Amino acid sequence: DIMKMGRKWVKWTKPGLSNPLRPICDLRVLKHFIEEARDAEAAMLACKEGRGLPEPVTVPQTKVDFNVWERKNALEQAQEVQSGLWLLNQAIGSLRATVTNTALHSHIDNSLRNIFSIGQVLRSLNIQEYTPPAGGVAGGEETWRVSSASELLQVHVNFLRGKVHLLLSNTPVCHQGSS
Repeated sequence: DIMKMGRKWVKWTKPGLSNPLRPICDLRVLKHFIEEARDAEAAMLACKEGRGLPEPVTVPQTKVDFNVWERKNALEQAQEVQSGLWLLNQAIGSLRATVTNTALHSHIDNSLRNIFSIGQVLRSLNIQEYTPPAGGVAGGEETWRVSSASELLQVHVNFLRGKVHLLLSNTPVCHQGSS
């Protein structure tokens, strides 16, 4: 059960445990979240319902220019990931309200729980949560708009595979004590 896995992921990273496991550094947990996001995308593509969104939603940019990414400091990278997760949470939450298919609800709920779990892990690493500006999120060069459910879920997969993976795989705490 992924929720149990997600809770362990967070629990194991808490300070104070003697010689704790660090599954945050074990990207198999993130890989599992990516697989579930792919399952949600595939389910949406196979379903006749919910293809179009009532109105376009803002999502994070998933394309990574590695030269630009590497020039950003850890805080800037973390803020970009946190704001992207916030956008995805808002967009996928609004998608859930438009879908009546129970199987799709299950996939969407998994996606929302996984975004929450990743957020908990980031908080456990002292990465500050994203706070949207007053009046909602400002659209910028790091965002774009999608108008279909399948596009939204594809963005979710690509964001996890790209920027979230990059951030977590380069977190300094994961490299402590390894030679």
